[in-house]
Amino acid sequence: MEDSSLLNKMMLNLRATCKYYTGYPKDLGPSRVMHFTSEREFVQLLHQGHPVVVAFTIKCNLTKHLDQVMEEAAAEFSPHVKFMRVECPKYPGFCITRQKKEYPFIEIFHSPEQATQGKAVDPNITKYSVKVLPFNYDLSAYGFREFFKRYGVRSSGPN
Repeated sequence: MEDSSLLNKMMLNLRATCKYYTGYPKDLGPSRVMHFTSEREFVQLLHQGHPVVVAFTIKCNLTKHLDQVMEEAAAEFSPHVKFMRVECPKYPGFCITRQKKEYPFIEIFHSPEQATQGKAVDPNITKYSVKVLPFNYDLSAYGFREFFKRYGVRSSGPN
């Protein structure tokens, strides 16, 4: 009985003094990471005006870690930033257009603007210009925060 009380005191002391204690495992609630199903759905998501973080993945050990990071970041930045996961073996056409050979990788799409240059062939077709930034920061919620700060991507609402 004495040992369990000592262990509890040690854990409380560790949590109180440890600078990097994260409280893992965290209860993040329901998943906020969307799964890619079609390019049309992706374009509709871009039209909402929020930055979209897209993880292009295949099945591997790094993907499991990436899923945890995406869930944690989505819990922190939702609803101002949307997070999406594309399973490239299921949707090879969408992944091939990104012209990358190493998986998994992350790209951030933001600032959809209507493109006005050029002559429209069909008046029902609207062209948009979207900025795509490769994500090369630390794979953590902190890395996303620093990335958004560096590139001026609005990741939170008005204060």
